[in-house]
Amino acid sequence: MVRKTTIVPVNRSLLPQIKAIIDNKTKPLGALGQLEDTATTLALVQQSLQPAIHAPHILVFAADHGVARSGVSAYPQSVTWQMVMNFLAGGAAINVFANQHNVALKIIDVGVNHIFEAHPLLEDAKIAMGTHNFYDRAAMTREQLHEAFHVGREQVEKAIGAGSNTIGFGEMGIANTSSAALIMSYCLNLPIADCTGRGTGLNDQQVQNKIALLGTVKKQRGPLHSSDDILQHVGGFEIAAMASAMRYAASRQLTILIDGFICTAAYLCVYREHPDIADYVIFCHQSQEKGHQQLLETLKAKPLLALNLRLGEGTGCALVIPMLYSAVNFFNTMASFEGANVDGAS
Repeated sequence: MVRKTTIVPVNRSLLPQIKAIIDNKTKPLGALGQLEDTATTLALVQQSLQPAIHAPHILVFAADHGVARSGVSAYPQSVTWQMVMNFLAGGAAINVFANQHNVALKIIDVGVNHIFEAHPLLEDAKIAMGTHNFYDRAAMTREQLHEAFHVGREQVEKAIGAGSNTIGFGEMGIANTSSAALIMSYCLNLPIADCTGRGTGLNDQQVQNKIALLGTVKKQRGPLHSSDDILQHVGGFEIAAMASAMRYAASRQLTILIDGFICTAAYLCVYREHPDIADYVIFCHQSQEKGHQQLLETLKAKPLLALNLRLGEGTGCALVIPMLYSAVNFFNTMASFEGANVDGAS
């Protein structure tokens, strides 16, 4: 049985007070730009005039994709489990940034084609040894989709139990840009070519082959309308788990940090059916992957960073964490014009 999740819009009654606090800081109006928007989001989500970041977590969901065997990635499928091992050894970019900013990191194996030994960073939630190749059939069964949803919800519960009020999402899965491109194409009714990029570094010919294969998949599948149908047929275990985790985190009124293209595609699956999730979300960066900029524009999202990242792993979330602390610190401790005896704008 699938639990229904309700997302309520944030109560905006505090907005005039929040705006007054920000506007009365010792600075010109709007001078802190998106930090002011970020502080406003955090204060509204937390329903507090003294917002705080508690025990930030980054949850990296990892799974393999059967379509990797059809040559849509520059890297072999084995790189998924090898990169998970790198995460567990502390050698990946996400480890560096999470350690630097004191962020709790968890790697969730939802469907990697490898058996891992127990490790403190690893959550074993394996559904299968990867999805089916969606070129041939649906990526997963309905039962597997619901298992992935359960995993996402459970991991958010664990983060809440550890005292977190801020959760970032990352992923690892060779070929998952193919799933994300199809999700975007279905959800926004766009041509597959507009949604498909280089992923892990395809050359021009390989990109065209990828577009042709994904276009064939879309013709074979025919119309897919609900987000659940789209995820079941062309998604990945890690994408479905992230979507569920985001939905549940919003229902628990947490701040949600969205990483790059794949995480945004997972978010899109939730947003189209629960648009109030937007109240709880901070978009961390605009990636270099084709389609992400259009996806962000469609969502009317203003990411905090544009560094030409295309790594995934939740790296954009980790890089944004210091900005969140800066946002709450200026809101809570920066002097007001009155307090500093400085004349304000007339």
